[in-house]
Amino acid sequence: MKHYLYDLLIDKGFSVDTAKYLNMLALLIALLIVAFIIDFVTKRLLRRFSSSIAKRTKTNFDNILITNKLPRNVAHIVPLIILIEFVPQVFSDFPVVEDIIEKTLKVIAILLTLRILQSVLLSIRDYLKTLPRYKDKPIYSYIQVFMIFMWLLAIFSMFAIVTGISFWEFVTSIGAVSAIIILVFRDSILGFVASIQVTVNDMVRIGDWITFDKYGADGDVTEITLATVKVQNWDKTITTIPTYALISDSFKNWRGMSNSGGRRIKRSVILKASTIKFLTDADIVRYKKIQLVTEYLNTRSDEINTANIENDIDKSVLINGRNLTNFGVFRKYLQVYIENHSALNKDMTMMVRQLEQTTQGIPLEIYTFSKDQRWVNYEYIMGDIFDHVLAAVTYFDLGVYELNLETQSAIN
Repeated sequence: MKHYLYDLLIDKGFSVDTAKYLNMLALLIALLIVAFIIDFVTKRLLRRFSSSIAKRTKTNFDNILITNKLPRNVAHIVPLIILIEFVPQVFSDFPVVEDIIEKTLKVIAILLTLRILQSVLLSIRDYLKTLPRYKDKPIYSYIQVFMIFMWLLAIFSMFAIVTGISFWEFVTSIGAVSAIIILVFRDSILGFVASIQVTVNDMVRIGDWITFDKYGADGDVTEITLATVKVQNWDKTITTIPTYALISDSFKNWRGMSNSGGRRIKRSVILKASTIKFLTDADIVRYKKIQLVTEYLNTRSDEINTANIENDIDKSVLINGRNLTNFGVFRKYLQVYIENHSALNKDMTMMVRQLEQTTQGIPLEIYTFSKDQRWVNYEYIMGDIFDHVLAAVTYFDLGVYELNLETQSAIN
């Protein structure tokens, strides 16, 4: 049958070479059409069959297999087998082309096997992640290690197919020169492995802002290659980092901050402990004129007065009973102030907290996030907040710690 068209063309007066080429072309087109139709039909049948099975079963593992495209990858097996089987018939008159096509199809078969295996492993990973006992286990790391070995075997097999030698002969020859290869191409091999892990784990992307103290890098990633990662620092200098350093050393990627919708403000002002005091009635009346704490003082002072009266507290001595302090009222004032600040992200943490006392005084920290993440605007917002904080301190009879050089010299 394969020579039917050839004989027909010869009878029509075509030359032998022309008849061979036209016969091969016709058979190739027919084979590709058949393979395409079988692939399409097989894909549809497997998809319907797998979907039907998934609906009937209680487990969601089969659903995960479909999500990871296992049926689609398996559907390619049948047309690929057909192509491998009939290619010798199509190119029987062209042995060189036949050999190239056969080797190409075998390489494709190896790659398809890897895709099927990867779909199964990813499905296992996704399924185990749904189980409570495996949620905190590094399953994907084990899969990565296994896939690296499988890729090595696949690469060796593909080279063996292309070169025409047996797999074990190829592996043996590779082993003989592996020491030299590792020595000469050490950085490239490390970079290759690192590039795979960086890509698979999505550790760094071009455009990410990273901080890498070991290499003095603090800026945007502009280029990622097999051997190096280029970072343009904020002073416009360029820092080059070995790609393998991204997996061997610790660095900070600010992408999470960029995607969060806010940039953290975490700064404190140190207040003198000697300026903290209980509030008298006169102090409370005076502080009530500060609008951001008026409502708070009205509510809290009424609660405290009621509690002191009910417990028959002697308020002739200020320390007795419950009291307000200027430090506590100032802390509340700053909390309300940042909650009403238009440049801060209200959907993220907003907190004013008292830190542990130091030899200089008591730090009062503002912990919040600005809406604008751009560096210049961020610094302006933070400066605007603390300009206000420092100016507001005296309204609450508090003092900011400042080192007295004369006193320090006398002590020394």
